[in-house]
Amino acid sequence: MSNAVANGLAGAGAGIVAQIITYPLQTVNTRQQTERVAKKGLTFRYSDSAPAAAAGTLVQILQVLRNEGWGGLYSGLKPSLFGTAASQGIYYYFYQVFKNKAEAIAAARRDRGYGDGTVGMFSWLVVAAIAGSLNVLLTNPIWVLVTRMQTHTQAERKIMEEKKEALLGGASESRFMPSSLQDKLDELDTTKPRPYGTLYVAREVYNEAGITGFWKGIVPTLIMVCNPSIQFMIYESLLKHLREKRASNKKISKSVTALEVFQLGALAKLGATVVTYPLLVVKSRLQAKQEIGRNISSRYSGTLDAIVKMIQYEGFPVFYKGMGTKIVQSVFAASVLFMVKEELVKAYILLAGKSRRVMVNLLK
Repeated sequence: MSNAVANGLAGAGAGIVAQIITYPLQTVNTRQQTERVAKKGLTFRYSDSAPAAAAGTLVQILQVLRNEGWGGLYSGLKPSLFGTAASQGIYYYFYQVFKNKAEAIAAARRDRGYGDGTVGMFSWLVVAAIAGSLNVLLTNPIWVLVTRMQTHTQAERKIMEEKKEALLGGASESRFMPSSLQDKLDELDTTKPRPYGTLYVAREVYNEAGITGFWKGIVPTLIMVCNPSIQFMIYESLLKHLREKRASNKKISKSVTALEVFQLGALAKLGATVVTYPLLVVKSRLQAKQEIGRNISSRYSGTLDAIVKMIQYEGFPVFYKGMGTKIVQSVFAASVLFMVKEELVKAYILLAGKSRRVMVNLLK
């Protein structure tokens, strides 16, 4: 097995572990990003839900647990796990393939008298960007489904609110509320969101926008490739610096511990998240169900339209909604992912070495 395949499989396994642990935070964060709250002087028709958006992360988690149970926090987990395994597997496979090529080019340049044989920071950025772009193009449909499933209760709530407003608006001229109208309002209040399976969501996306609907948000997502690019650039640079420091000190072990990998992964992800978070908010808005707001202020025809309307109706702070939750979730997930992935690769190398020694002994 090549080291690219080993890294791809290790990345997929580590990604699944990290996703399961941090998924409730991811669900809450997606809902925070897609919740509309008008800036001062403007009013959305569904502004009654604004307090939920402003609530703290822990409060929101408890609200989801009370109203929807654990299923609400883990809505969309199955396609998310599949998407994570696919994304991490594809990303780490191509990342290792292009990393090997970059290292070979650097070594060849050193042999010709250019450089010291190490891969530069810009080269790491390019390697990560290429791997990330291929990953995005292949897996974006999965994340459209996941975003829909994470936010479907929000969308259902907005639709119910609009129906109630329409019924109340029609009865506003009457002094007394007809019993039939009250029955309809009571029915809307007690109606729970319908089950939202993966196949149902896929049909819904296709019926709304055809096959192109599965690539909604692709523009900001492709731009978001700079997130893992920045992350891996920081990570590889920090790792290189740590190893060089270890090599210069003969009294300290040269190997990097799992805890150190965890810490480097956390620092790398923190830096990348702060820089690219606004793009993540735009992507989530585009991929969420558009019925989440039927008025023109919250229906987006594309990336530029979404950015303009978000600034016009909600102001610049909207681009950092839920960033605190995202930092906690993504930094912890990335740290777990890096740590588990490196340990899986070490285990593979150890097993491969033992297998080779066994084969050599058998051939003697």
